[in-house]
Formats: sequence, C-alpha cells, structure tokens
Amino acid sequence: MDYILEVSNLRKEFKDFTLNDISFRLEPGYIMGFIGPNGAGKSTTIKLIMNLLKKNSGEIKVFGKDHIKYEKEIKDRIGFVYDENYYYEDLTISKMKNIVASFYSKWDDHRFNYYIDKFDLNPKAKIKTLSKGMKMKFSLAIALSHNAELIIMDEPTSGLDPVFRREILEILYDIIQDENKSIFFSTHITTDLEKIADYITFINKGEIVFSESKDKVLENYAIVKGGTNLLNRDVRKKFIGLRETPVGFEGLTNSVDHMKKTFGNQILIEKASLEDIMVYSVRG
Repeated sequence: MDYILEVSNLRKEFKDFTLNDISFRLEPGYIMGFIGPNGAGKSTTIKLIMNLLKKNSGEIKVFGKDHIKYEKEIKDRIGFVYDENYYYEDLTISKMKNIVASFYSKWDDHRFNYYIDKFDLNPKAKIKTLSKGMKMKFSLAIALSHNAELIIMDEPTSGLDPVFRREILEILYDIIQDENKSIFFSTHITTDLEKIADYITFINKGEIVFSESKDKVLENYAIVKGGTNLLNRDVRKKFIGLRETPVGFEGLTNSVDHMKKTFGNQILIEKASLEDIMVYSVRG
C-alpha cells in the first residue's frame, strides 16, 4: 500500500505538553478529518509534518519520502491552508500571488485566476483590506493553483459563515475526485467532516484516541439514555463519557451490543455524532 501521508510514533516534548508517539496513515484519494479539542495537539502535529517544529522522535513520510530529507520536493507538492493569515498585509492579491507563485514548479496562473473569479476576489485589493473569509479564500486559491497532491488545512472553516463553509466543502470534494490527491483537514467543526470525510483521526491530550474510517466510527459509537437507577459501578465502566441529571443519564459507549443485552427496552439508544464522540470522550 502506498500512502500519501504516514506518521509513525511521532513524539514532541514541550515543558507542559507532550505529543505522545502518535501514528496514522492517509491513502491517496481520501479526506481525513483531524479532530480534537483546543490544545490537543492538532496544530503541533501539522507543524511537525511541515517541518516547522523539530520532532523528538518518530517518522513522518509524505509521498513515501522522509519529510526532512526531501522537504523542498515535498512542499512543492503540498497545498497548505492556515487558520491565520501569513501574507504581507500591504501587498495586493496580485503582487502577493507573484511572490508565492515563484516557489512552485507547477504553478498555474489560469487556475489561480479561475478561483479568484469564483471567490469574487479583487486582484488589486490589498491583503489588509480583506475580511477573514476573503483571506481564507485567497489562501485556498493559492493552495489549489499549483497542482498540489496533498492539501493540508488547519482550521480552514473556523469563523466563516455556513454558506462559504459549504462552498469550501464542495471544492474539497471535487478535488478528491482525482484519486491521486488527498486532504488532511484539521478542524473542531465536526459537522463539516460528517459531510465529506472518509477517515477520522481523533487526538486528545497529545494521544491518538482512534484513527478509523468515518463510517466505522459512527457505527461503533452510540448515545445511551436511561434512568439513574440503572447505573452502578460496572455499568459506568461501559461508558466512555457520562452525564447525569436528577432524572436520568446519557452517555457515550462503544459497547452497544452489551448495553442492548443488559438493559433491553429500559434504555434508548441513539446514533452518536462526531461532536458527541469528541465531547463525551474529552469530558469523561
């Protein structure tokens, strides 16, 4: 199997936080959602992949190649969309594009102009005059204009309105129709991922909770609701996260069959969303 992105036993130690030996893989032609609460290690992982931080140990391969030894070649084939703007604020879109384009061997002006027109961006507008949504559109236009085979996105839809978020998701879905391209999409807006992701990697407190296909994740987890009289020490252990009220409880479990056999029609079982899975796992 050829992977477009392989992270193996990656470790990064800070004074008050450790990214603890994380591993996951992404195949060509798929979208992987990277989820977790703030401070879980999502941005740190992306910075390590892009060699913006030095790892303590582990291995990162992009397009089957070491991400440090072949850094220049790899970055020529990656489109990167940050959650913040890192462009020269006093330059126009057109002038900033000319600077960025010089770094890529497969830059396509026709494609860039297509996206500028599609996103309704004025090439003569200065970066500092753009709204957050417009800056994100510009970043996305840059990322999509040099035939990138891997698009890495760090919270790209944060703070954007639902209409433009949906527009971005449709663009991303169109990109992976080319089965040689993949998208690594870090976000805390899990509803976006439910629409387009093929795989979900969940990180919490610097550790991978799971890295599975989205369908398998949503199939394995469920929200269980019932009366507090059903709870005892053994039952509580079957829940990943539990919320109790004076009149009942609801909790997240990945032991659905056990719950059905134990309680039958005394409980209500509902499908868990990605947000449910993340919130209950984090809260415990």
